[in-house]
Amino acid sequence: MSESAEERWAGWGDPAAAVSLPPSIAALLEALGVRPAAPSVDVADVRVPESRLPDEVRQALAAVVGAANVLTGPEARARHGGGKSTADLVRQRAGDAAGAPDAVIYPGGHDEVVAVLRACTERRIAVVPFGGGTSVVGGVGPSLSGRPRIALDLRRLDRLVELDEVSRTATFEAGVRAPRAEEILAARGFTLGHVPQSYEYASLGGFAATRSSGQASAGYGRFDDMVVALTVATPVGTVHTGRAPASAAGPDLRQLFLGSEGALGVVTSLTVRLRPQPVSRRYEGWRFESFEAGALAVRRLAQDGPRPAVVRLSDEYESALGPAAGGCLLVLGYDDGTDADAVLAADGGTALGPEPGQRWAAERFAAPYLRDALLDAGAYAETLETAAFWSRLPALYAQVRAALLDSLDRALVLCHISHVYETGASLYFTVVVAQGDDPVGAWQRAKARASDAILAAGGTISHHHGVGTEHRDWYAREIGPLGVDALRAVKAVLDPQGIMNPEVLIPD
Repeated sequence: MSESAEERWAGWGDPAAAVSLPPSIAALLEALGVRPAAPSVDVADVRVPESRLPDEVRQALAAVVGAANVLTGPEARARHGGGKSTADLVRQRAGDAAGAPDAVIYPGGHDEVVAVLRACTERRIAVVPFGGGTSVVGGVGPSLSGRPRIALDLRRLDRLVELDEVSRTATFEAGVRAPRAEEILAARGFTLGHVPQSYEYASLGGFAATRSSGQASAGYGRFDDMVVALTVATPVGTVHTGRAPASAAGPDLRQLFLGSEGALGVVTSLTVRLRPQPVSRRYEGWRFESFEAGALAVRRLAQDGPRPAVVRLSDEYESALGPAAGGCLLVLGYDDGTDADAVLAADGGTALGPEPGQRWAAERFAAPYLRDALLDAGAYAETLETAAFWSRLPALYAQVRAALLDSLDRALVLCHISHVYETGASLYFTVVVAQGDDPVGAWQRAKARASDAILAAGGTISHHHGVGTEHRDWYAREIGPLGVDALRAVKAVLDPQGIMNPEVLIPD
């Protein structure tokens, strides 16, 4: 197995798609005290620790997947040593690959995954499932346990297993990337309608393992809403979940694995429900005087309709960087369906026409590339997200924003609502601040304050980024000691040697 050079080292995506900062942003960074950063260390110059994987183990794994699919070279290991959080990228830019796995394994199917897990269980080798590698919460980060660890890269599990046009379902292997899945489905007149910001590189298995939510979730639902069946490889065998569109046959075991982030097993295939390709797709923008007024209008759409596929409301600070000319920008996207003009106008909205929405749609995958440019310029740009019931949303917004501003010196804090439900909505914060002498430590302290504020205000510690290692302690507080014990009990049954992504999700 050879490594693809398609993705930028210490950055996001295609190197050819890199962007430069516009003059207005450069001037803003100067006002924030940002100074140019040191250049990034090239991946070829990164020092990777010697692999601790014994030859006997490497040979056993090679017997399962083939010698060509067991990589122990420095670049393959460095590229599997973290995700795409800003903290990950800062470490990579500095040439820090101390957390690289001891080998990268590329299984070719479910049976090979089962055999790899069996071999690793016998030898107590930690296993970190690796899909698109887009985690921003430490979901595929370095191990702190000191034991040997492999990255289980699922890219060879890349096939469509079945497309049932009568039931409108499709079964894919878990390593299929989102654009490839959409290409396959479009040829048959269908779509998943799941387009998160990580869409270009993330895998379907990763979407399931993290409870991903796409930008058109108001119309198509979250990814966990789309999953009707899963096949999961665990260290002690295979679990099949989901055999009917609905069931009263006990608790739904799919919910054990949706959002489990590889801590309980490896999703190897999944069956998802489909929708017909839309006949038309259009975007538009609206302006509201305040975030509060815009949120009221968005709540009316979520609760009473008509509900567009895309609903994205920026606060005054985020809107100031766009075309709203004061106030707050609401972007709506329609896949067919009825427009919401009458409701929005009645709630005080001003129509801005299609241009703001079309601009957002054209640039919606650009934010990670902009973050790379900000890192190059010496800024630290990171995000965090949460969700709450509508009645709690105003206090949640105010308290999290205050915690971030109080924790960071001269920070720019932006926010938007991008996922709505009848009962509540998400809040997505973006923070830009000078890197300083300890950028990762400063952000960790600020995020801890913000995470405390999230729980105090009644929010969830994550709406769609997942738990990983970064949110693990707050997740434990959210579900309580008995909830943690229940998860530990499940892990003890499915993973008795504790090899599966051992530091994410479940506290020690």
